[in-house]
Amino acid sequence: MASVRINGEDVTIGDETVSSYLSSHGYDLSRTAVLLNGKVVPRSSIGSARIEDGDVLEVVSFVGGG
Repeated sequence: MASVRINGEDVTIGDETVSSYLSSHGYDLSRTAVLLNGKVVPRSSIGSARIEDGDVLEVVSFVGGG
C-alpha cells in the first residue's frame, strides 16, 4: 500500500500505474492530463508510470463547453 496525495487529498492505494488508477476512478484517459511530483506524465508513459509511496499527483480533466 502507498500513501499518496491526489488532487490535494491524502489517499492510500495499492500497487498501481497512473493509467490503472485513472481507469479505476472513471477518468477518460483521452481527456486527462497528469502531473506526477510536479512533472507532466507523457501519454506514452501513462501506462508504465508507477505511483509510489509519497508521490503527489494532480489530475486535470478537460471538458467541452462554451
